[in-house]
Amino acid sequence: MTDVQTTSAAYPAPGVLSRIFRTEQDGAAPGDGHEQVVLCHDRGSGLKAIIAIHSTALGPALGGTRFFPYASEEAALEDALNLSRGMSYKNALAGLDLGGGKAVIIGDPNKAKNEAMLRAYGRFVESLRGRYITACDVGTYVQDMDVIARETEFVTGRSPENGGAGDSSILTAFGVFQGMRASAQARWGQPTLRGKRVGVAGVGKVGHYLVGHLVADGATVVITDVSEAAVNRVRAAHPEVEVVADSAALLQSKLDVYAPCALGGALTDATVGTLGEFGTSVVCGAANNQLAHPGVEKDLADRGILYAPDYLVNSGGVIQVADEIEGFNFERAKNKATRIFDTTLEIFTRAASDGVPPAVAADRLAEKRMREISALRSVLLPAARRG
Repeated sequence: MTDVQTTSAAYPAPGVLSRIFRTEQDGAAPGDGHEQVVLCHDRGSGLKAIIAIHSTALGPALGGTRFFPYASEEAALEDALNLSRGMSYKNALAGLDLGGGKAVIIGDPNKAKNEAMLRAYGRFVESLRGRYITACDVGTYVQDMDVIARETEFVTGRSPENGGAGDSSILTAFGVFQGMRASAQARWGQPTLRGKRVGVAGVGKVGHYLVGHLVADGATVVITDVSEAAVNRVRAAHPEVEVVADSAALLQSKLDVYAPCALGGALTDATVGTLGEFGTSVVCGAANNQLAHPGVEKDLADRGILYAPDYLVNSGGVIQVADEIEGFNFERAKNKATRIFDTTLEIFTRAASDGVPPAVAADRLAEKRMREISALRSVLLPAARRG
């Protein structure tokens, strides 16, 4: 049963509550309803946060903490619900014994973030006694995880000097590159981007590492980002990279591959129409929840655009932080992330065999694993605190 808890934040609107409580009996996909949603408010530090646990069928819910200036608490809750569900599917498809969760902190991380707020958040994570394990996401960094870890043991993505895995963006980008290589194999018969024109929208945490892999592989790379500093960092390392003014210009750059690597919802009806008009063959990027609404995946397929499901190809980061739970080994984690190549090819094969878009084939495989294992485990009990 879903548990909605609050301290002093307002309860969500009825329409959003119906999404939290949706169950298989209502005709939803396995695991579509959320198990627990916690609204966190600490007056002293100003913390307003939401922790959404989608599923613990496979194990504790693992997912990052996003720090973002949402327009409203309702918008923050909507994002937490979508992201946490995506983490269940991501962790299932990555073969991890971990469920899906996500947290959002409401505010501008460049202005509002402070030690007291992060530690207050850590205490809320600790109160869940291991049902949720947090990590980095948009607006949070390794140093923030070190601060949160002063209040809870249920945190990953800490700095190496504090026993952690460090920056998970490294293996996130590596995994996306493996998915892109698999996409090239499926589309053009060779697992390389050499000679292809690849557009990267967003060159922040993950995007700038992805650009490095693409340049080394011989691709022509075109980038855009709202941050001039992010663009300048990439140009300093790779002066041969082209820069365009915005996403609209990037979409019209006659790309072979489009890589959305910023916030979600990048693949709208209009975006897909532009990609089709200008001959883009593959979409494969790091952003979460790229499909703006159901049906976009079919539109991509109908236009002959091969879509590599985002939660499949961007799972390298969660593979990295999951490895930290039992003691981090980079080479072991990288070897696991390398398998994203094979899983992506498997999804493409299943999609062709079943006559469905790759996103549907990926969902089916993830749901199958969650369904089979949940029959054994049901709901995870709170973990006993170690030490």
